[in-house]
Amino acid sequence: MPTVALIITTYNRPVALDRVLDSVARQQSMPEQVIIADDGSDARTTAVVGAWQGRLGAPLSHAWQPDDGFRAAASRNRAAREAGTDLLVFIDGDCLLRPCVVAEHRRLAEAGCAVAGNRILLSQRLTAAVEQGAADPVDWGMREWARARLAGDVERLSPLITLPGQRWRRLRPRHWLQVRSCNLAVARADFERVNGFEEEMTGWGFEDSDLAIRLINAGVKVKSGRFATAVLHLWHHERARDDAERNRQRALAARRQGVVLATLGLRQRPAGERFDPPVADA
Repeated sequence: MPTVALIITTYNRPVALDRVLDSVARQQSMPEQVIIADDGSDARTTAVVGAWQGRLGAPLSHAWQPDDGFRAAASRNRAAREAGTDLLVFIDGDCLLRPCVVAEHRRLAEAGCAVAGNRILLSQRLTAAVEQGAADPVDWGMREWARARLAGDVERLSPLITLPGQRWRRLRPRHWLQVRSCNLAVARADFERVNGFEEEMTGWGFEDSDLAIRLINAGVKVKSGRFATAVLHLWHHERARDDAERNRQRALAARRQGVVLATLGLRQRPAGERFDPPVADA
């Protein structure tokens, strides 16, 4: 079985990150590393990470970068440079992991494949209850999920089902549209082969599509992680999408042109570059 680094992106949502780390602590199969890919959060996030270090059940590190706008690609690359494992599992810092998620990503890992997981969207009301500690869907049984569906607090239940077999997961090996970086597993060697995320893609959107396209161009196949790896996505306001169309066009150009390497990626940063995260005033 491959070793796993769980890379969790975050930006100034410390309560959600705390709930996500709590779900990580309850994994049936703990990752070998957990790395917080922080896009410039303030000292509240540093406090959350510090509170979990030493009690998470896995080594936890904080890869922070200065706040200079939406730079999720750069933050993920920064975290990936710290990983020393076979497999990188990218999760967003507002996505709770059901206890099986790391184990399923480990089980589905396959040479030359990236596994595209999916998510279940939680309502604003249920998200508030989770953040207040009044609800814990990570450990729900089907009765609780059925009640939540009837109440309109989740949009679907089918991702909770686990389906056997592997062949059907490989039926769409070039389907880049199914790849979302909120739940994605890729071999570290393949990630390094394409030079990681494209850091020239700033602002919200399509940096995950661009990565998927370049992985496919490099010969990596997309494998479905549906009906095995679904995460629980906490509600949030829709982010500004001013850069989305520009990013989309860049990803489509990479597809047309057969681009493999990120122009600004893993290899373009100084070796060992690291920033100290902010700490609260004494």
